[in-house]
Amino acid sequence: MGSGKTTVGRALAKKLNKRFVDSDHEIEARTGVAISVIFEIEGEASFRQREADVIRDLCQQDNIVLATGGGAILNPQSRSLLQSHGTVVYLKASISNILHRTRHDKKRPLLRTPDPRKKLEELEQQRDPLYREVAHIVIETGQPQLQTLVQTIIEKVPGQKKTHGDDFVQLTEKVRGALVANQDIQAIKLIMDNDVARAKTLQVDLGDRSYPITIGQDLLTNQTFLQNRIKAQRIVIVTNTVVAPLYLESIASTLSSIGKQVETIVLPDGEEYKNWESLMTVFDALLSKKCDRKTMLLALGGGVIGDMTGFAASAYMRGIPFVQVPTTLLAQVDSSVGGKTGINHPMGKNMIGAFYQPQAVIADMNSLHSLPARELSAGLAEVIKHGAIIDAEFFTWIETNIEKLRAKDNESLSYAVLKSCEIKANVVRQDEREGGLRAILNFGHTFGHAIESGLGYGKWLHGEAVGCGMVLAADLSYRLGYIDYVSKARITRLVDAAGLPTVAPDLGEQTWLELMEVDKKNEDGKIKFILLKPLGKSIITEVPKELLLATLRSSTL
Repeated sequence: MGSGKTTVGRALAKKLNKRFVDSDHEIEARTGVAISVIFEIEGEASFRQREADVIRDLCQQDNIVLATGGGAILNPQSRSLLQSHGTVVYLKASISNILHRTRHDKKRPLLRTPDPRKKLEELEQQRDPLYREVAHIVIETGQPQLQTLVQTIIEKVPGQKKTHGDDFVQLTEKVRGALVANQDIQAIKLIMDNDVARAKTLQVDLGDRSYPITIGQDLLTNQTFLQNRIKAQRIVIVTNTVVAPLYLESIASTLSSIGKQVETIVLPDGEEYKNWESLMTVFDALLSKKCDRKTMLLALGGGVIGDMTGFAASAYMRGIPFVQVPTTLLAQVDSSVGGKTGINHPMGKNMIGAFYQPQAVIADMNSLHSLPARELSAGLAEVIKHGAIIDAEFFTWIETNIEKLRAKDNESLSYAVLKSCEIKANVVRQDEREGGLRAILNFGHTFGHAIESGLGYGKWLHGEAVGCGMVLAADLSYRLGYIDYVSKARITRLVDAAGLPTVAPDLGEQTWLELMEVDKKNEDGKIKFILLKPLGKSIITEVPKELLLATLRSSTL
Protein backbone atom coordinates (compact mmCIF):
# COMPACT_ATOMS: atom_id res chain seq x y z
CA MET A 1 0.00 0.00 0.00
CA GLY A 2 1.08 3.57 -0.67
CA SER A 3 3.74 2.52 -3.18
CA GLY A 4 2.05 4.42 -6.02
CA LYS A 5 0.42 1.51 -7.86
CA THR A 6 -2.68 3.47 -8.85
CA THR A 7 -0.83 6.64 -9.87
CA VAL A 8 1.88 4.81 -11.79
CA GLY A 9 -0.60 2.33 -13.26
CA ARG A 10 -2.88 5.04 -14.59
CA ALA A 11 0.06 6.92 -16.16
CA LEU A 12 1.44 3.70 -17.66
CA ALA A 13 -1.94 2.80 -19.15
CA LYS A 14 -2.21 6.23 -20.72
CA LYS A 15 1.27 5.92 -22.19
CA LEU A 16 0.53 2.49 -23.68
CA ASN A 17 -3.05 3.37 -24.69
CA LYS A 18 -4.45 0.58 -22.55
CA ARG A 19 -7.34 0.62 -20.09
CA PHE A 20 -6.47 1.13 -16.44
CA VAL A 21 -8.22 -0.94 -13.77
CA ASP A 22 -7.75 -0.73 -10.00
CA SER A 23 -8.94 -3.92 -8.28
CA ASP A 24 -9.98 -2.01 -5.14
CA HIS A 25 -12.08 0.39 -7.23
CA GLU A 26 -13.61 -2.59 -9.05
CA ILE A 27 -14.59 -4.19 -5.72
CA GLU A 28 -16.19 -0.93 -4.57
CA ALA A 29 -18.06 -0.61 -7.89
CA ARG A 30 -19.41 -4.16 -7.65
CA THR A 31 -20.46 -3.95 -4.01
CA GLY A 32 -21.34 -0.27 -3.79
CA VAL A 33 -19.44 -0.20 -0.49
CA ALA A 34 -16.06 1.30 0.46
CA ILE A 35 -13.17 -1.09 1.16
CA SER A 36 -12.89 0.18 4.72
CA VAL A 37 -16.56 -0.66 5.35
CA ILE A 38 -16.13 -4.19 3.94
CA PHE A 39 -13.19 -4.70 6.30
CA GLU A 40 -15.20 -3.39 9.23
CA ILE A 41 -18.36 -5.41 8.58
CA GLU A 42 -17.10 -8.63 6.97
CA GLY A 43 -13.48 -8.79 8.11
CA GLU A 44 -10.27 -9.17 6.14
CA ALA A 45 -10.81 -12.83 5.18
CA SER A 46 -14.08 -12.05 3.41
CA PHE A 47 -12.52 -9.06 1.67
CA ARG A 48 -9.60 -11.18 0.45
CA GLN A 49 -12.04 -13.63 -1.14
CA ARG A 50 -13.85 -10.80 -2.92
CA GLU A 51 -10.46 -9.52 -4.06
CA ALA A 52 -9.44 -12.93 -5.39
CA ASP A 53 -12.72 -13.22 -7.34
CA VAL A 54 -12.21 -9.81 -8.94
CA ILE A 55 -8.58 -10.56 -9.87
CA ARG A 56 -9.65 -13.86 -11.43
CA ASP A 57 -12.12 -11.99 -13.64
CA LEU A 58 -9.71 -9.19 -14.52
CA CYS A 59 -6.94 -11.61 -15.46
CA GLN A 60 -9.14 -12.80 -18.35
CA GLN A 61 -9.13 -9.33 -19.93
CA ASP A 62 -6.70 -8.05 -22.55
CA ASN A 63 -5.01 -4.68 -23.01
CA ILE A 64 -5.32 -3.53 -19.41
CA VAL A 65 -2.96 -2.21 -16.79
CA LEU A 66 -4.12 -3.62 -13.45
CA ALA A 67 -3.24 -2.15 -10.06
CA THR A 68 -3.95 -4.71 -7.35
CA GLY A 69 -4.43 -4.14 -3.67
CA GLY A 70 -1.28 -4.53 -1.58
CA GLY A 71 -2.50 -7.79 -0.06
CA ALA A 72 -3.71 -9.44 -3.26
CA ILE A 73 -0.66 -11.72 -3.37
CA LEU A 74 -1.68 -13.37 -0.08
CA ASN A 75 -3.99 -15.60 -2.11
CA PRO A 76 -1.99 -18.38 -3.84
CA GLN A 77 -4.47 -18.61 -6.72
CA SER A 78 -4.22 -14.86 -7.33
CA ARG A 79 -0.42 -15.07 -7.36
CA SER A 80 -0.55 -17.81 -9.95
CA LEU A 81 -3.08 -16.00 -12.12
CA LEU A 82 -1.20 -12.72 -12.06
CA GLN A 83 2.12 -14.32 -12.90
CA SER A 84 0.75 -16.44 -15.74
CA HIS A 85 -1.56 -13.86 -17.36
CA GLY A 86 0.68 -10.81 -17.57
CA THR A 87 3.87 -9.04 -16.59
CA VAL A 88 3.93 -8.36 -12.84
CA VAL A 89 5.72 -5.21 -11.65
CA TYR A 90 6.57 -4.89 -7.94
CA LEU A 91 6.82 -1.23 -6.94
CA LYS A 92 8.96 -1.34 -3.82
CA ALA A 93 8.82 1.72 -1.56
CA SER A 94 10.52 2.35 1.76
CA ILE A 95 8.43 2.35 4.92
CA SER A 96 9.28 6.01 5.49
CA ASN A 97 7.98 6.95 2.04
CA ILE A 98 4.82 4.90 2.53
CA LEU A 99 4.17 6.57 5.89
CA HIS A 100 4.64 9.98 4.27
CA ARG A 101 2.25 9.18 1.41
CA THR A 102 -0.48 7.65 3.59
CA ARG A 103 -0.32 9.97 6.59
CA HIS A 104 -3.57 11.75 5.73
CA ASP A 105 -5.38 8.76 4.23
CA LYS A 106 -8.17 7.57 6.56
CA LYS A 107 -9.42 4.89 4.15
CA ARG A 108 -6.71 2.26 4.78
CA PRO A 109 -8.14 -0.17 7.34
CA LEU A 110 -4.82 -1.94 8.00
CA LEU A 111 -3.21 1.32 9.12
CA ARG A 112 -5.88 2.13 11.70
CA THR A 113 -3.45 1.33 14.49
CA PRO A 114 -1.61 3.30 17.18
CA ASP A 115 1.72 2.40 15.55
CA PRO A 116 1.44 2.46 11.72
CA ARG A 117 5.23 2.06 11.27
CA LYS A 118 5.27 -1.18 13.24
CA LYS A 119 2.29 -2.45 11.24
CA LEU A 120 4.04 -1.65 7.96
CA GLU A 121 7.18 -3.43 9.11
CA GLU A 122 5.11 -6.53 9.89
CA LEU A 123 3.36 -6.36 6.50
CA GLU A 124 6.67 -5.96 4.67
CA GLN A 125 8.15 -8.97 6.43
CA GLN A 126 5.10 -11.03 5.50
CA ARG A 127 4.56 -9.81 1.94
CA ASP A 128 7.95 -8.92 0.47
CA PRO A 129 8.90 -12.57 -0.22
CA LEU A 130 5.55 -13.10 -1.94
CA TYR A 131 5.95 -9.96 -4.05
CA ARG A 132 9.38 -11.14 -5.18
CA GLU A 133 8.05 -14.64 -5.87
CA VAL A 134 5.39 -13.40 -8.28
CA ALA A 135 7.10 -10.33 -9.79
CA HIS A 136 8.80 -10.35 -13.18
CA ILE A 137 10.19 -6.85 -12.56
CA VAL A 138 11.11 -5.09 -9.30
CA ILE A 139 11.23 -1.28 -9.33
CA GLU A 140 12.64 0.71 -6.40
CA THR A 141 10.41 3.78 -6.37
CA GLY A 142 12.36 6.15 -4.11
CA GLN A 143 11.57 9.74 -5.15
CA PRO A 144 11.85 9.80 -8.98
CA GLN A 145 9.53 11.69 -11.30
CA LEU A 146 6.36 9.82 -12.27
CA GLN A 147 7.25 9.81 -15.96
CA THR A 148 10.71 8.45 -15.16
CA LEU A 149 9.13 5.53 -13.32
CA VAL A 150 6.74 4.89 -16.19
CA GLN A 151 9.53 5.00 -18.76
CA THR A 152 11.62 2.60 -16.68
CA ILE A 153 8.75 0.12 -16.58
CA ILE A 154 8.13 0.41 -20.33
CA GLU A 155 11.78 -0.32 -21.04
CA LYS A 156 11.72 -3.41 -18.80
CA VAL A 157 8.40 -4.90 -19.89
CA PRO A 158 8.94 -7.49 -22.66
CA GLY A 159 7.59 -6.53 -26.07
CA GLN A 160 7.04 -2.84 -25.37
CA LYS A 161 8.79 -0.76 -28.02
CA LYS A 162 8.75 2.99 -28.40
CA THR A 163 7.58 4.87 -31.49
CA HIS A 164 7.88 8.49 -32.60
CA GLY A 165 6.57 10.67 -29.77
CA ASP A 166 6.42 7.54 -27.58
CA ASP A 167 2.64 7.96 -27.37
CA PHE A 168 1.68 4.57 -28.75
CA VAL A 169 3.35 1.18 -29.03
CA GLN A 170 4.44 -0.04 -32.44
CA LEU A 171 1.82 -1.43 -34.78
CA THR A 172 3.96 -4.54 -35.20
CA GLU A 173 3.09 -5.51 -31.64
CA LYS A 174 -0.27 -6.69 -33.03
CA VAL A 175 -2.58 -7.45 -30.11
CA ARG A 176 -0.47 -6.46 -27.09
CA GLY A 177 0.49 -3.19 -28.76
CA ALA A 178 -2.76 -2.47 -30.58
CA LEU A 179 -3.88 1.10 -30.75
CA VAL A 180 -7.48 0.15 -30.10
CA ALA A 181 -8.24 -0.98 -26.56
CA ASN A 182 -10.48 -3.92 -25.67
CA GLN A 183 -11.04 -5.37 -29.13
CA ASP A 184 -10.67 -8.99 -30.21
CA ILE A 185 -7.69 -10.12 -32.32
CA GLN A 186 -9.61 -10.26 -35.59
CA ALA A 187 -11.10 -6.80 -35.16
CA ILE A 188 -7.73 -5.23 -34.39
CA LYS A 189 -6.08 -6.85 -37.40
CA LEU A 190 -8.87 -5.79 -39.74
CA ILE A 191 -8.94 -2.25 -38.43
CA MET A 192 -5.21 -2.01 -39.07
CA ASP A 193 -5.63 -3.47 -42.55
CA ASN A 194 -8.35 -0.95 -43.38
CA ASP A 195 -6.10 2.07 -42.83
CA VAL A 196 -7.64 3.32 -39.60
CA ALA A 197 -4.74 2.12 -37.47
CA ARG A 198 -4.00 5.73 -36.53
CA ALA A 199 -7.32 5.90 -34.74
CA LYS A 200 -6.92 6.41 -31.01
CA THR A 201 -9.21 4.79 -28.48
CA LEU A 202 -9.54 5.60 -24.80
CA GLN A 203 -11.87 4.06 -22.25
CA VAL A 204 -14.33 5.80 -19.92
CA ASP A 205 -14.00 3.57 -16.84
CA LEU A 206 -17.40 3.25 -15.16
CA GLY A 207 -17.53 -0.41 -14.22
CA ASP A 208 -20.23 -2.21 -16.19
CA ARG A 209 -21.16 1.11 -17.88
CA SER A 210 -17.66 1.61 -19.32
CA TYR A 211 -17.35 2.40 -23.01
CA PRO A 212 -14.73 3.33 -25.63
CA ILE A 213 -14.19 6.68 -27.32
CA THR A 214 -12.53 6.30 -30.72
CA ILE A 215 -11.01 9.29 -32.49
CA GLY A 216 -9.84 8.93 -36.08
CA GLN A 217 -10.59 9.39 -39.76
CA ASP A 218 -12.88 7.46 -42.14
CA LEU A 219 -14.57 5.72 -39.23
CA LEU A 220 -18.12 6.22 -40.52
CA THR A 221 -17.42 4.32 -43.73
CA ASN A 222 -15.32 1.48 -42.30
CA GLN A 223 -17.40 -1.69 -42.26
CA THR A 224 -15.24 -3.68 -39.88
CA PHE A 225 -14.96 -0.88 -37.37
CA LEU A 226 -18.71 -0.23 -37.30
CA GLN A 227 -19.45 -3.96 -37.11
CA ASN A 228 -17.27 -4.13 -34.02
CA ARG A 229 -18.61 -1.00 -32.34
CA ILE A 230 -22.32 -1.27 -33.11
CA LYS A 231 -23.64 -4.59 -31.85
CA ALA A 232 -27.40 -4.21 -32.33
CA GLN A 233 -29.10 -5.56 -35.42
CA ARG A 234 -31.69 -2.79 -35.70
CA ILE A 235 -30.43 0.81 -35.72
CA VAL A 236 -32.44 4.03 -35.69
CA ILE A 237 -30.28 7.01 -36.66
CA VAL A 238 -31.41 10.33 -35.16
CA THR A 239 -29.98 13.37 -36.94
CA ASN A 240 -31.00 16.85 -38.14
CA THR A 241 -31.65 18.70 -41.37
CA VAL A 242 -28.09 20.09 -41.57
CA VAL A 243 -26.13 16.91 -40.84
CA ALA A 244 -28.38 14.50 -42.77
CA PRO A 245 -27.35 15.69 -46.28
CA LEU A 246 -23.67 15.43 -45.29
CA TYR A 247 -23.28 12.10 -43.50
CA LEU A 248 -26.57 10.20 -43.16
CA GLU A 249 -26.41 8.33 -46.47
CA SER A 250 -22.79 7.20 -46.02
CA ILE A 251 -23.15 5.80 -42.50
CA ALA A 252 -26.59 4.31 -43.24
CA SER A 253 -25.33 2.53 -46.34
CA THR A 254 -22.25 1.24 -44.51
CA LEU A 255 -24.41 -0.14 -41.71
CA SER A 256 -26.79 -1.70 -44.25
CA SER A 257 -23.87 -3.31 -46.06
CA ILE A 258 -22.92 -5.22 -42.90
CA GLY A 259 -26.46 -6.52 -42.45
CA LYS A 260 -27.94 -3.95 -40.10
CA GLN A 261 -31.59 -2.86 -40.38
CA VAL A 262 -31.39 0.94 -40.55
CA GLU A 263 -34.12 3.55 -40.10
CA THR A 264 -33.84 7.31 -39.66
CA ILE A 265 -35.38 10.23 -37.80
CA VAL A 266 -34.49 13.72 -39.06
CA LEU A 267 -35.21 16.64 -36.72
CA PRO A 268 -35.00 20.42 -37.28
CA ASP A 269 -31.57 21.94 -36.56
CA GLY A 270 -30.92 24.35 -33.71
CA GLU A 271 -30.79 24.73 -29.94
CA GLU A 272 -34.32 26.12 -29.97
CA TYR A 273 -35.53 22.63 -31.01
CA LYS A 274 -33.95 20.91 -28.03
CA ASN A 275 -37.33 20.68 -26.38
CA TRP A 276 -40.24 18.48 -25.40
CA GLU A 277 -41.83 18.60 -28.86
CA SER A 278 -38.71 17.22 -30.56
CA LEU A 279 -38.40 14.52 -27.91
CA MET A 280 -42.00 13.49 -28.56
CA THR A 281 -41.22 13.36 -32.28
CA VAL A 282 -38.53 10.78 -31.54
CA PHE A 283 -40.85 8.74 -29.30
CA ASP A 284 -43.65 8.91 -31.89
CA ALA A 285 -41.31 7.57 -34.57
CA LEU A 286 -40.00 4.75 -32.36
CA LEU A 287 -43.48 3.65 -31.42
CA SER A 288 -44.82 3.85 -34.97
CA LYS A 289 -41.88 1.74 -36.17
CA LYS A 290 -42.61 -0.76 -33.35
CA CYS A 291 -39.08 -0.52 -32.02
CA ASP A 292 -38.31 -2.87 -29.15
CA ARG A 293 -35.69 -3.01 -26.37
CA LYS A 294 -33.09 -4.47 -28.73
CA THR A 295 -33.23 -1.42 -30.98
CA MET A 296 -30.22 0.89 -30.76
CA LEU A 297 -30.36 4.65 -31.28
CA LEU A 298 -27.45 6.32 -33.04
CA ALA A 299 -27.01 10.05 -32.42
CA LEU A 300 -25.53 11.58 -35.59
CA GLY A 301 -24.94 15.28 -35.07
CA GLY A 302 -23.90 17.90 -32.56
CA GLY A 303 -24.68 18.39 -28.91
CA VAL A 304 -28.40 18.99 -29.37
CA ILE A 305 -28.89 15.71 -31.23
CA GLY A 306 -26.64 13.84 -28.82
CA ASP A 307 -28.41 15.14 -25.73
CA MET A 308 -31.92 14.48 -27.05
CA THR A 309 -31.10 11.05 -28.47
CA GLY A 310 -29.46 10.00 -25.22
CA PHE A 311 -32.44 11.18 -23.21
CA ALA A 312 -34.83 9.38 -25.56
CA ALA A 313 -32.75 6.19 -25.21
CA SER A 314 -32.81 6.47 -21.42
CA ALA A 315 -36.59 6.74 -21.31
CA TYR A 316 -37.88 4.62 -24.20
CA MET A 317 -39.02 1.28 -22.76
CA ARG A 318 -37.10 2.36 -19.64
CA GLY A 319 -33.79 2.23 -21.44
CA ILE A 320 -32.38 1.08 -24.77
CA PRO A 321 -28.75 1.27 -25.98
CA PHE A 322 -27.38 4.20 -27.93
CA VAL A 323 -24.14 5.28 -29.60
CA GLN A 324 -22.83 8.82 -29.93
CA VAL A 325 -21.47 9.87 -33.34
CA PRO A 326 -20.64 13.55 -32.75
CA THR A 327 -20.07 15.61 -35.89
CA THR A 328 -19.19 18.97 -34.29
CA LEU A 329 -16.07 19.86 -32.33
CA LEU A 330 -18.13 20.87 -29.31
CA ALA A 331 -19.88 17.51 -29.23
CA GLN A 332 -16.66 15.56 -29.78
CA VAL A 333 -14.77 17.22 -26.92
CA ASP A 334 -17.62 17.63 -24.46
CA SER A 335 -21.29 16.77 -24.80
CA SER A 336 -20.89 13.26 -26.26
CA VAL A 337 -18.70 12.16 -23.32
CA GLY A 338 -20.03 11.48 -19.84
CA GLY A 339 -23.66 10.49 -20.25
CA LYS A 340 -25.41 13.79 -19.49
CA THR A 341 -28.56 13.86 -21.61
CA GLY A 342 -31.59 16.11 -21.63
CA ILE A 343 -33.67 18.89 -23.10
CA ASN A 344 -34.12 22.57 -22.35
CA HIS A 345 -37.01 24.22 -20.53
CA PRO A 346 -38.03 27.85 -21.09
CA MET A 347 -36.94 28.54 -17.50
CA GLY A 348 -33.55 26.82 -17.70
CA LYS A 349 -31.09 24.99 -19.96
CA ASN A 350 -30.71 21.20 -19.62
CA MET A 351 -32.97 21.13 -16.57
CA ILE A 352 -34.84 17.98 -17.69
CA GLY A 353 -32.81 14.88 -18.44
CA ALA A 354 -30.93 11.86 -17.14
CA PHE A 355 -27.45 10.46 -16.65
CA TYR A 356 -27.30 7.70 -19.26
CA GLN A 357 -24.07 6.40 -20.75
CA PRO A 358 -23.66 5.49 -24.43
CA GLN A 359 -22.24 2.16 -25.55
CA ALA A 360 -19.58 3.92 -27.58
CA VAL A 361 -18.50 7.33 -28.89
CA ILE A 362 -17.22 7.52 -32.47
CA ALA A 363 -15.51 10.81 -33.34
CA ASP A 364 -14.70 10.89 -37.05
CA MET A 365 -12.39 13.84 -37.60
CA ASN A 366 -13.48 14.09 -41.26
CA SER A 367 -16.79 15.56 -40.10
CA LEU A 368 -15.03 18.65 -38.76
CA HIS A 369 -13.95 19.72 -42.25
CA SER A 370 -17.54 20.58 -43.18
CA LEU A 371 -18.03 22.58 -39.97
CA PRO A 372 -18.67 26.32 -40.42
CA ALA A 373 -16.08 28.57 -38.79
CA ARG A 374 -18.59 29.78 -36.21
CA GLU A 375 -19.41 26.21 -35.13
CA LEU A 376 -15.73 25.33 -34.93
CA SER A 377 -15.08 28.32 -32.69
CA ALA A 378 -17.97 27.27 -30.46
CA GLY A 379 -16.28 23.91 -29.98
CA LEU A 380 -12.97 25.55 -29.14
CA ALA A 381 -14.63 27.10 -26.09
CA GLU A 382 -14.92 23.66 -24.49
CA VAL A 383 -11.33 22.80 -25.45
CA ILE A 384 -10.11 25.99 -23.76
CA LYS A 385 -12.24 25.17 -20.72
CA HIS A 386 -10.50 21.84 -20.17
CA GLY A 387 -7.09 23.47 -20.11
CA ALA A 388 -8.22 26.32 -17.88
CA ILE A 389 -9.76 24.18 -15.13
CA ILE A 390 -7.36 21.21 -14.97
CA ASP A 391 -4.29 21.37 -17.21
CA ALA A 392 -2.32 24.63 -17.48
CA GLU A 393 0.17 22.96 -19.83
CA PHE A 394 -2.66 22.06 -22.22
CA PHE A 395 -3.93 25.64 -21.96
CA THR A 396 -0.51 26.87 -23.09
CA TRP A 397 -0.56 24.36 -25.96
CA ILE A 398 -3.93 25.75 -27.09
CA GLU A 399 -2.54 29.30 -27.02
CA THR A 400 0.36 28.18 -29.22
CA ASN A 401 -1.81 26.23 -31.68
CA ILE A 402 -5.01 28.29 -31.82
CA GLU A 403 -4.42 29.35 -35.45
CA LYS A 404 -3.85 25.73 -36.53
CA LEU A 405 -7.02 24.69 -34.73
CA ARG A 406 -9.09 27.35 -36.47
CA ALA A 407 -7.51 26.35 -39.79
CA LYS A 408 -8.75 22.75 -39.15
CA ASP A 409 -5.29 21.24 -39.08
CA ASN A 410 -5.94 17.49 -38.71
CA GLU A 411 -3.10 16.74 -36.30
CA SER A 412 -3.90 19.68 -34.02
CA LEU A 413 -7.62 18.96 -33.95
CA SER A 414 -7.05 15.27 -33.25
CA TYR A 415 -4.78 16.08 -30.32
CA ALA A 416 -7.23 18.66 -28.93
CA VAL A 417 -10.12 16.18 -29.10
CA LEU A 418 -8.07 13.35 -27.57
CA LYS A 419 -6.73 15.50 -24.73
CA SER A 420 -10.16 16.97 -23.97
CA CYS A 421 -11.76 13.53 -23.91
CA GLU A 422 -9.01 12.23 -21.61
CA ILE A 423 -9.58 15.10 -19.18
CA LYS A 424 -13.35 14.78 -19.18
CA ALA A 425 -13.33 10.97 -19.00
CA ASN A 426 -11.08 11.11 -15.94
CA VAL A 427 -13.42 13.56 -14.21
CA VAL A 428 -16.51 11.50 -15.11
CA ARG A 429 -14.81 8.34 -13.84
CA GLN A 430 -14.45 9.96 -10.42
CA ASP A 431 -17.88 11.62 -10.31
CA GLU A 432 -20.32 10.17 -12.82
CA ARG A 433 -23.45 11.90 -11.50
CA GLU A 434 -22.04 15.33 -10.70
CA GLY A 435 -22.04 14.91 -6.95
CA GLY A 436 -19.07 17.24 -6.58
CA LEU A 437 -15.95 17.15 -8.73
CA ARG A 438 -17.73 16.92 -12.10
CA ALA A 439 -19.28 20.34 -11.56
CA ILE A 440 -15.90 21.92 -12.42
CA LEU A 441 -16.66 21.04 -16.06
CA ASN A 442 -19.23 23.85 -15.88
CA PHE A 443 -16.58 26.58 -15.82
CA GLY A 444 -18.13 29.52 -17.67
CA HIS A 445 -21.48 27.76 -17.90
CA THR A 446 -23.31 29.60 -15.11
CA PHE A 447 -22.87 32.84 -17.04
CA GLY A 448 -23.19 31.05 -20.38
CA HIS A 449 -26.51 29.37 -19.64
CA ALA A 450 -27.89 32.71 -18.44
CA ILE A 451 -26.87 34.30 -21.75
CA GLU A 452 -28.56 31.54 -23.75
CA SER A 453 -31.76 31.70 -21.72
CA GLY A 454 -31.82 35.49 -21.56
CA LEU A 455 -31.35 36.04 -25.29
CA GLY A 456 -33.49 33.05 -26.31
CA TYR A 457 -32.07 29.65 -27.28
CA GLY A 458 -30.31 29.74 -30.63
CA LYS A 459 -29.41 33.44 -30.67
CA TRP A 460 -25.91 32.63 -29.44
CA LEU A 461 -24.37 29.20 -29.92
CA HIS A 462 -23.73 27.28 -26.70
CA GLY A 463 -19.96 27.50 -27.16
CA GLU A 464 -20.15 31.24 -27.78
CA ALA A 465 -22.04 31.72 -24.53
CA VAL A 466 -19.58 29.48 -22.66
CA GLY A 467 -16.59 31.33 -24.13
CA CYS A 468 -17.96 34.64 -22.98
CA GLY A 469 -18.91 33.04 -19.66
CA MET A 470 -15.30 31.98 -19.13
CA VAL A 471 -14.17 35.59 -19.56
CA LEU A 472 -16.67 36.66 -16.89
CA ALA A 473 -15.64 33.80 -14.59
CA ALA A 474 -11.97 34.75 -15.03
CA ASP A 475 -12.81 38.36 -14.14
CA LEU A 476 -14.63 37.19 -11.02
CA SER A 477 -11.68 34.93 -10.11
CA TYR A 478 -9.38 37.93 -10.44
CA ARG A 479 -11.58 40.14 -8.26
CA LEU A 480 -11.48 37.48 -5.54
CA GLY A 481 -7.68 37.29 -5.75
CA TYR A 482 -7.66 33.71 -7.04
CA ILE A 483 -5.73 34.50 -10.26
CA ASP A 484 -3.45 37.35 -11.26
CA TYR A 485 -4.14 39.92 -13.95
CA VAL A 486 -1.89 38.14 -16.46
CA SER A 487 -3.95 34.93 -16.17
CA LYS A 488 -7.18 36.86 -16.59
CA ALA A 489 -5.78 38.58 -19.69
CA ARG A 490 -4.56 35.26 -21.15
CA ILE A 491 -8.04 33.77 -20.92
CA THR A 492 -9.64 36.82 -22.52
CA ARG A 493 -7.06 36.88 -25.34
CA LEU A 494 -7.43 33.16 -26.05
CA VAL A 495 -11.23 33.31 -26.12
CA ASP A 496 -10.97 36.23 -28.54
CA ALA A 497 -8.34 34.43 -30.65
CA ALA A 498 -10.72 31.46 -30.90
CA GLY A 499 -13.28 33.71 -32.58
CA LEU A 500 -15.60 33.89 -29.57
CA PRO A 501 -17.31 36.89 -27.98
CA THR A 502 -15.62 38.39 -24.92
CA VAL A 503 -18.28 40.96 -24.02
CA ALA A 504 -21.61 39.76 -22.64
CA PRO A 505 -25.04 41.14 -23.61
CA ASP A 506 -26.67 43.48 -21.11
CA LEU A 507 -29.55 41.42 -19.79
CA GLY A 508 -30.14 43.69 -16.79
CA GLU A 509 -28.78 42.89 -13.33
CA GLN A 510 -32.02 41.44 -12.01
CA THR A 511 -32.47 39.21 -15.06
CA TRP A 512 -28.88 38.00 -14.76
CA LEU A 513 -29.40 37.04 -11.12
CA GLU A 514 -32.75 35.36 -11.74
CA LEU A 515 -31.37 33.28 -14.62
CA MET A 516 -28.27 32.24 -12.69
CA GLU A 517 -30.43 31.17 -9.75
CA VAL A 518 -31.90 28.45 -12.01
CA ASP A 519 -28.77 26.33 -12.17
CA LYS A 520 -28.20 22.67 -11.30
CA LYS A 521 -25.11 23.47 -9.20
CA ASN A 522 -26.98 25.79 -6.84
CA GLU A 523 -27.79 24.77 -3.28
CA ASP A 524 -30.38 26.34 -0.97
CA GLY A 525 -31.02 29.10 -3.48
CA LYS A 526 -27.36 30.21 -3.47
CA ILE A 527 -25.57 30.61 -6.80
CA LYS A 528 -22.46 28.43 -7.13
CA PHE A 529 -19.65 29.42 -9.49
CA ILE A 530 -16.74 27.46 -10.93
CA LEU A 531 -13.71 29.72 -10.59
CA LEU A 532 -9.98 29.40 -11.22
CA LYS A 533 -7.54 29.20 -8.32
CA PRO A 534 -5.04 29.55 -10.07
CA LEU A 535 -5.11 28.98 -13.85
CA GLY A 536 -5.12 25.22 -14.38
CA LYS A 537 -7.02 24.50 -11.15
CA SER A 538 -10.61 25.21 -10.17
CA ILE A 539 -12.92 25.53 -7.19
CA ILE A 540 -16.69 25.56 -6.65
CA THR A 541 -17.77 28.46 -4.48
CA GLU A 542 -20.28 31.16 -3.66
CA VAL A 543 -19.26 34.77 -4.26
CA PRO A 544 -20.19 38.10 -2.67
CA LYS A 545 -23.05 39.72 -4.55
CA GLU A 546 -21.22 43.03 -4.89
CA LEU A 547 -18.28 41.39 -6.67
CA LEU A 548 -20.61 39.46 -8.98
CA LEU A 549 -22.40 42.69 -9.91
CA ALA A 550 -19.06 44.43 -10.45
CA THR A 551 -18.07 41.70 -12.93
CA LEU A 552 -21.39 42.01 -14.77
CA ARG A 553 -21.13 45.81 -14.96
CA SER A 554 -17.58 45.74 -16.33
CA SER A 555 -18.06 42.88 -18.77
CA THR A 556 -21.37 43.61 -20.49
CA LEU A 557 -22.37 45.81 -23.40
